[in-house]
Amino acid sequence: MNHSTTRFLKISCLCVTGALLFALNTKYTSAEAIYGEQPLAGISVTLDKYYDSANTAASSEITIATLESSVAAYDYNNLGIANVDNHLNIRKAPGEDQKIIGKLPKNAGCTIIDEDKDGWVKIKSGKVTGYVKKEFLITGDKAVSLAKKVGSLVATVNTETLNVRVEPSLLGSVVTSVPNNEDLEVTSVSTDWLKVKIDDDEGYVARQYIALSYQLEKAVTIDELTSGTSGIRAQMIAYAKQFLGNPYVWGGTSLTSGTDCSGFTLGIYSKFGYSLPRVSRSQAYSGTSINSGDIRPGDLVFYGSGSYISHVAMYIGNGQVIHASNPRTGIKISNMYYRSPIKIVRVIND
Repeated sequence: MNHSTTRFLKISCLCVTGALLFALNTKYTSAEAIYGEQPLAGISVTLDKYYDSANTAASSEITIATLESSVAAYDYNNLGIANVDNHLNIRKAPGEDQKIIGKLPKNAGCTIIDEDKDGWVKIKSGKVTGYVKKEFLITGDKAVSLAKKVGSLVATVNTETLNVRVEPSLLGSVVTSVPNNEDLEVTSVSTDWLKVKIDDDEGYVARQYIALSYQLEKAVTIDELTSGTSGIRAQMIAYAKQFLGNPYVWGGTSLTSGTDCSGFTLGIYSKFGYSLPRVSRSQAYSGTSINSGDIRPGDLVFYGSGSYISHVAMYIGNGQVIHASNPRTGIKISNMYYRSPIKIVRVIND
């Protein structure tokens, strides 16, 4: 190796190391700086550095507690956390009569951009920038302390398509496939594999294909997503979006206090006079099976492992679905292909 090559490698290493240290240790002084290129809610602490350090230990097991402890050294500025039972409405301008443009779920995070003299604050969370009443936010040291309790470890896919497997091995059968940039909740970690949760299913992903971070939940937008849709389908989508951010409860059927995936679709359809069975596997046979190219808002999309159906969502247009996902996120909007669909069913024949 010649002198020039050696010098280049040393400079490259210094640059990479410096960038990582900056991401973890910089004291952010503006709302924009805390979000970076991909906006997240309140905080997103990169944990790859800590994970890689732990890999040098004699044990091959790295506990979630070890990774989460690194958050204690992170700087937070202007952090707010929603202090509500279900969700906090985000409005286009300060005032109770202003249009609702998003919802901040319970314990979700935001960056406080500016304060209004009448008790309103301008915030940014995820893709939503708007106004909320400050009285419904936890701020300051209390928010910092709470963030370390209510956040969660998230694995973000950084390859085109990642297989979630039933066991930590490339020989394990595939539960589902997840596209680039999708987030998976981490339930346990080891040297080469992570155990993750996707809706009600669990599986394993290879460590080399994800970026690990510690995140607070972010706001959800309720911008109109069904342009070109009219009639009962549009009404169903508008009704369903009223419950964004409400809690997920396994076995529940309440759209306000807690429901699971099939309880959610059952409740939405029931409002408009359609009867569905209680569980997702039965709902999958309650209508006509259609191709993805024929899908319309209001149609049901089913997911699971292999051909076994365990989850249902409702299509709302523009490549998106609304569903009761899991206890961490509650009722949310996702890309239709956040995991591989198994079946699409049409119940509404109009």
